[in-house]
Amino acid sequence: MKQKVLKEGPLLDHQGHLIEAGYATSLVKTYDRTKVKVKGMRIKEWDYYYIGDQHKGIAFTVADNSYMWLTSVTLFDFQKPQEKSKTFMGWLPNGKLKMPSTSQTGDVSFIKRNQHLEFLHENGKRHLRVWIKQFDGNKDLTADLILEKTIKDSMVIATPFEKPKHFYYNQKINLLKATGDVTLGEETIRFDEAYGVLDWGRGVWTYQNTWYWSSLSGVFEGKKIGFNLGYGFGDTSQATENMLFYEDKTYKYEDVVFDIPLKEGQDDYLSPWKIQSKDLKINLTFTPILDRHSHSNVLIISSNQHQVFGMFSGTFEIDNGKKIHIHDMMGFAEKVMNKW
Repeated sequence: MKQKVLKEGPLLDHQGHLIEAGYATSLVKTYDRTKVKVKGMRIKEWDYYYIGDQHKGIAFTVADNSYMWLTSVTLFDFQKPQEKSKTFMGWLPNGKLKMPSTSQTGDVSFIKRNQHLEFLHENGKRHLRVWIKQFDGNKDLTADLILEKTIKDSMVIATPFEKPKHFYYNQKINLLKATGDVTLGEETIRFDEAYGVLDWGRGVWTYQNTWYWSSLSGVFEGKKIGFNLGYGFGDTSQATENMLFYEDKTYKYEDVVFDIPLKEGQDDYLSPWKIQSKDLKINLTFTPILDRHSHSNVLIISSNQHQVFGMFSGTFEIDNGKKIHIHDMMGFAEKVMNKW
């Protein structure tokens, strides 16, 4: 498979078609919401952050899906293990959230009576400020976190769908060094040796999709290691989203497969998975700890998500056959089935 590298320029032409498909290590394409030409409220724009270490984690989502908006906060405790989520939805934002057209500038600010979510750019860093009323019983949640880039590259992909004028433009920024506090009631949770990932996406999707995604950011034996692996979403014949970030270098990979074990004919998400590239340059075992499962079905909208957190061990082959080994690093892998 020859993977195509994106050139600088606009993402869409004047008819709303994706100009080219491929990958890059930065946002070389310019996204302009006004150039989308699909009728109906089909544009989807979202920012998702996950921050965590070996013991705890927190995730934030703000999404404008045109006909509905969604915000979500999830707090994870991997030692118990348990998670607590609070999700809000509303109707017909259709761009009113004013999601920035790039991840590099512009702020996300969603403020309502019972929730404040702000994703801010300050002094070259990202400042996440969140307040959720009665997040857990009568306990309010407050988060104040600073994220700082530690590598220059990221995963960027522009993907078409078979349906005309439908596309997916996505950036994943791994290895964001995180510091700050999350307070739940009287308890304060400190993040020091934690790393985050930003999943930034803009696009027009087809109605029904299933995708697989896995991400990890951390330090192993004194070396920065992050990866983004995934497939299943759109036409990826021009490029995959599979990248390894090792120290300050980036390595690109071919197709991967998530081998989720079966139990009585159903995916057994809490048994060990295998994640491998077809050429075996990626060879990972994923040992689950916690399955954040959510299943919603409202009218013609349904979403069945299994975001599974656990430990990754295995190898990545890089230059000249050299292998990078990792053992028991915390990350996540997910399978999501959507109709929306």
